[in-house]
Amino acid sequence: MNNPEQQFLKALDDKLWKAADKLRANLDAANYKHVVLGLIFLKYVSDAFEERQEALLERFKDENDDIYYLPREDFDSDEDYQQALQEELEILDYYREANVFWVPKAARWSTLKEKAVLPVGTVLWQDDTGHDVKLRSVSWLMDNALEAIEKSNAKLKGILNRISQYQLENDKLLGLINTFSDTSFTKPMFDGEQLDLHSKDILGHVYEYFLGQFALAEGKQGGQYYTPKSIVTLIVAMLEPYSGRVYDPAMGSGGFFVSSDKFIEEHAKEHHYDPSEQKKHISVYGQESNPTTWRLAAMNMAIRGIDFNFGKKNADTFLDDQHPDLRADFVMANPPFNMKDWWSESLADDARWQYGTPPKGNANFAWMQHMIHHLAPTGSMALLLANGSMSSHTNNEGGIRQRLVEEDLVECMAALPGQLFTNTQIPACIWFLTRDKANGLVRNEKKRDRREEFLFIDARNLGFMRDRVLRDFTVDDIAKIADTFHAWQRGEHYEDVAGFCKSASLDEIKKHDFVLTPGRYVGAREQEDDGEPFAEKMARLTGQLQEQFVESERLEAEIKRNLGRLGYDL
Repeated sequence: MNNPEQQFLKALDDKLWKAADKLRANLDAANYKHVVLGLIFLKYVSDAFEERQEALLERFKDENDDIYYLPREDFDSDEDYQQALQEELEILDYYREANVFWVPKAARWSTLKEKAVLPVGTVLWQDDTGHDVKLRSVSWLMDNALEAIEKSNAKLKGILNRISQYQLENDKLLGLINTFSDTSFTKPMFDGEQLDLHSKDILGHVYEYFLGQFALAEGKQGGQYYTPKSIVTLIVAMLEPYSGRVYDPAMGSGGFFVSSDKFIEEHAKEHHYDPSEQKKHISVYGQESNPTTWRLAAMNMAIRGIDFNFGKKNADTFLDDQHPDLRADFVMANPPFNMKDWWSESLADDARWQYGTPPKGNANFAWMQHMIHHLAPTGSMALLLANGSMSSHTNNEGGIRQRLVEEDLVECMAALPGQLFTNTQIPACIWFLTRDKANGLVRNEKKRDRREEFLFIDARNLGFMRDRVLRDFTVDDIAKIADTFHAWQRGEHYEDVAGFCKSASLDEIKKHDFVLTPGRYVGAREQEDDGEPFAEKMARLTGQLQEQFVESERLEAEIKRNLGRLGYDL
């Protein structure tokens, strides 16, 4: 947190969370997140929209711009020219071509801020029939904005939660609006320095931060819509989803899609592509059973201008697959660990159980086989699961794991450190599988033939403690793991490292009875040789220990004497 951008974001997080947290006296965490995220949503889409308007206005006036220039001499007066500029700014196609979310006038932040301070009963505007529309309350004004957005954006119909149902007082909502307004999202400054951050960067960060905070506030239940950012970033960095169809069957709030979007932007900049053109080559598909979380995911995509297909409704992935015909190029998921209550007798002979029927009391291998079922012939996937999935032999799990290995779907197993999750202490791992280890159907990738080879990565010693309870990965940690995976895939500068990574053969895995725990393969880390012979070192350390025992006895006797003088007898 040393650079100005990070310090700015940290200060902003604290400020906005402190303002939002005041609602906790009136609402529980499960409800006040809808109010706060609804406001963040309105602010985000409005700021991105206004940023696009400013850029368009400059181009309309730039005589060197052959496409957008609007000549002043074509109009009789300055007033006509200004009117034409304003009308041009309201053309929808200008925003869609730049992947910017369209925001109608009634939903723009400037409208919300201006009208929210007016007395209740004030006439705001006239509706389509010519009748006066009066201000009823601040929550009504927010609901009106959300409704206007839904009408203008068909994919969000029925998605945005209305605020009025929570019956919050006007002054509390006005306080939130003022706090969100009292920050420069388009031209952020820190210690007098102009920062290279756009409103999309800032509000995207705030949105993710709030999702994480709500997950903490709600405890175990909150984790259902939030996967730690570092794990999502790691998986995306390893799979490299530049183009194609990306699918998450347990999408939560859509974190994998957001990270994929950021990854594509960074990749495009690195190779001097146009990010908006690059994004046209990717499409996202998701499914989520929880209605609240399904809505959050749709909002999360909309504020970033990501085109999405999350099915017609929230639904159970196993019982009501919203994408039955999808064959995805990349599948990524963090489903609930060891989910017990998932089975239905209608699933008994399901076509997805190609490698064995999963146990009725644990959905781990049901998720895995569902994802494999939806993989394209060249597709790759990453699945976050509890560590037990790597070694359990209970109720056919060992048999399914053996089939997956023997049929050469497993590519890499990565063991993660503990304390990465806000809502569980269960140790976790990532399974990386692919349908094309031979690299026979190349997608412009420099991968080699990896048949009957398996990479094991033990990342349990990586990361740092972000606070007293949560661990996190550094950028270097993520790069180390991802680079190791890519070097192994491509056969470029890969080497086994004791205690960290090992490329194993099928025969080695058979010797371990198809248990895939990385620790069994990577071995122990090599200790540094300090040049001191082992026998001499042991003699020296034993002598030091003896001296410490003697000193301990002396100190114990001294303490007893002092206590005795005070009248205490041990």
